[in-house]
Amino acid sequence: MPDYLLHLDQQLFHFINHDLSNWFFDMLMPVLRNRLVWIPLYIFIFVFCLWRYKKKGLIIIILLALTAELADYGSATIIKSFFKRVRPCNTPQLTELVQRVDCGTGYSFPSSHASDHFAVAVFLSMVFYKRYKWVLPVSLIWAASISFAQVYVGVHYPVDVTVGAIYGALVGWLFGWIYKRYFAKAGNV
Repeated sequence: MPDYLLHLDQQLFHFINHDLSNWFFDMLMPVLRNRLVWIPLYIFIFVFCLWRYKKKGLIIIILLALTAELADYGSATIIKSFFKRVRPCNTPQLTELVQRVDCGTGYSFPSSHASDHFAVAVFLSMVFYKRYKWVLPVSLIWAASISFAQVYVGVHYPVDVTVGAIYGALVGWLFGWIYKRYFAKAGNV
């Protein structure tokens, strides 16, 4: 990474992790990034798709699962093992780091949380936008909040979540395109 970009990344990290520190974010951000917190949402999506759209709902669920799997596998297994960027919470030079969760042993670039959630957000937006316009802003704010939380708690740099979000959005777009091209009928979800 070029020095100027690395410097900007570290300055943004310091601003989000240290300068924006407050009791409310200290309470909220660890919860937002916890995957278990979102299980009721995932169950709702699963039940809603099957109940409302029957067979087509099953196709949506299968494609959604493939979307999340490709986003996660690509970011966590392929890209991270290639770049091997150390997490900020594992970087000795970051003495001002405010660490709010367990750091973990994995690499930092890109953020799998960002790629997974943006993939899901973009896929669901493409599938449901025609009927439920609110899905687009709500899902993107949801994914962005989780991504922001990754930086705030100290486990990722801003570039990690940005690249993860872009990669995830592309994966979500790909599977959304597949759904629209091969499974959606005109006028329906």
